[in-house]
Amino acid sequence: MANGHHSENKDGVHKNGARMSRKDYEERLEPLQLELNRVARWLQHTGKRLVILFEGRDTAGKTGVINAIADSLNPRQIQIVALGKPSEAENTQWYFQRYISHLPSGGHVALFDRSWYNRAGVEKVMGFCSKDEYERFLKQAPIFEKMLVDDGVLLFKYWLTVDQTEQERRFAERRDDPFKRWKLSPIDLEARERYQDYGKARDAMLEATHTKHAPWTLVDFNDQRVGRLTLIRHLLDHLPDYDVPEQWVDFSPLPGKLASEAFKGPLKPIAPFKG
Repeated sequence: MANGHHSENKDGVHKNGARMSRKDYEERLEPLQLELNRVARWLQHTGKRLVILFEGRDTAGKTGVINAIADSLNPRQIQIVALGKPSEAENTQWYFQRYISHLPSGGHVALFDRSWYNRAGVEKVMGFCSKDEYERFLKQAPIFEKMLVDDGVLLFKYWLTVDQTEQERRFAERRDDPFKRWKLSPIDLEARERYQDYGKARDAMLEATHTKHAPWTLVDFNDQRVGRLTLIRHLLDHLPDYDVPEQWVDFSPLPGKLASEAFKGPLKPIAPFKG
């Protein structure tokens, strides 16, 4: 429990509204990460491809949940896709083209920290695309995603929700914390004043692109730790049966005395850190 006397419900959320403690969170995250490792083995065994899109308001917690998924997995199997502003050349391409090159090959996972849905969100709200480009996107996105799913891609789309009061608290935290200040951009600052506009753009996006073959799932991220656990549990529950037996690796004893590092040349390890 958070501080020894708060009661919790079965999901670990404190009844008095307090946020989930780090201890509670880590205890619940570990078994989910073990299941994610089973998923990774299953993907390698079957050659399946997994694509997960993480969308939501600024400060919602996209990077945190992506890290919670990726941290315990083989980095050679996981690709985190967080594209920056398109180049001049990319602006002349078919809109989806720059994302296609980041789709996974067999046995791999692509985690999109924002995705092609930038067009329906920030580009729409901030005026970075034309009306025709926006409307064309809303028509093409379901078709594009149907092509992916028909080709066997496992596609999940998550929208992370956060109330404006919580968003304001997180913006202030980023401003005040030198280790988080890099997360603030002029676009983020303007987004503070466009909360309602982003909500309207989100609703239009969901109406046009929530399909049977590629549905959206909304997850409450006002408590980011609870949100991460909720999202990962949902993902695991909606994947096919991913149980592949793990092969045990046995180590026979090495002969002789175990060696220590030794250097014959002029190079030696630098002095240990002492604070």
